[in-house]
Amino acid sequence: MRAAEFRRHRAARSVTRREAPEVIRLGVAGPNWRDAYHLLLTTTWPRLLLVFLGMYLGVNSCFALAYLATGNSIENAHSGSFPDAFFFSVQTLATIGYGYMYPKGLATNVLVALESLCGVVVFALFTGLAFARFSRPTARVAFSDLAVVTAFDGVPTLMLRAANQRRNQILEAQARLTFLRDERSREGIAMRRLHDLKLIRDATPVFAYTWMIMHRIDESSPLFGLSPADLQELGGIIIVSVAGLDDALSQAVHARKLYEADQLRFGQRFVDITSRDAEGRRYSDYRRLSEVETS
Repeated sequence: MRAAEFRRHRAARSVTRREAPEVIRLGVAGPNWRDAYHLLLTTTWPRLLLVFLGMYLGVNSCFALAYLATGNSIENAHSGSFPDAFFFSVQTLATIGYGYMYPKGLATNVLVALESLCGVVVFALFTGLAFARFSRPTARVAFSDLAVVTAFDGVPTLMLRAANQRRNQILEAQARLTFLRDERSREGIAMRRLHDLKLIRDATPVFAYTWMIMHRIDESSPLFGLSPADLQELGGIIIVSVAGLDDALSQAVHARKLYEADQLRFGQRFVDITSRDAEGRRYSDYRRLSEVETS
């Protein structure tokens, strides 16, 4: 039973997030040391932990070599032993407190003072980066894998579905839909242009469960008259974004997803994912968030 629940939970979480086609940027400088904080804040956790481990080993190794250069200056350490000097450095950097080994001589005590200061700085940086990553607000908003174009109130309508996967509420949520396509100006200049798509409802006071985001394709719509083949030829992409205020954190959160032309289904509609049981309790089946049927 637990395994089945776990699989259902994973299915509800598995939302394919297709990004825009990669563009190779020429003439852009590589990573800069001044962007180190941003790089460490946005990299993956495994890479960040590897950076921390590398810095930790590197700092201790450098100080271990410095202790060895001062001669036999660590009491009870084997003469010229790098492991003893390394673990002595570990004790100093982490301010663990000396036991069997301790410094002797002015040069060694100066190095100990410098490493203690270095340890304060290094651990402050590690702690700050870890806290910044843990405390960064994020939204767990799932979007349907597909978007559909079907009749709604007699008008062709673009629809896609969003769901809040947390048990919190996103207050004053705002949705925005944008159409990105290839165009040519009257002078023959090729460009990628963004067109805002007006929504039937672009805001909700409380986004707690699901939200059907809809755009009417009438004469004023940038999508009016475009067929699936036209969208493919134009390199059309639908960009949806949702932003609001997390009621638990009182901070702004946002989520987005891209829909390429092959993810649009014409003449289909989403299946209903809400139901009630005999006792009147309402259910919303997120596992069926992307299910469609012929309209």
